[in-house]
Amino acid sequence: MILYRFLTGPDNETFNHKVTMAINNGWVFAGHATMSYDPERGRVVCGQPVVKEVVGVDYVEGVNPEDY
Repeated sequence: MILYRFLTGPDNETFNHKVTMAINNGWVFAGHATMSYDPERGRVVCGQPVVKEVVGVDYVEGVNPEDY
């Protein structure tokens, strides 16, 4: 199965670590990173889509991508 995640968070070190951890756990980029400004909180929010292939496992509704 191929899993999909869209990582999000404020433009800070925590978000960078989240993406770095995903890459080091076998996830790969699935598109361009995005950035948007949240005027209510006065900060930039980032997003990065990632995918990961899990061999020998069939997809079922409710699977949690973070378990892989």
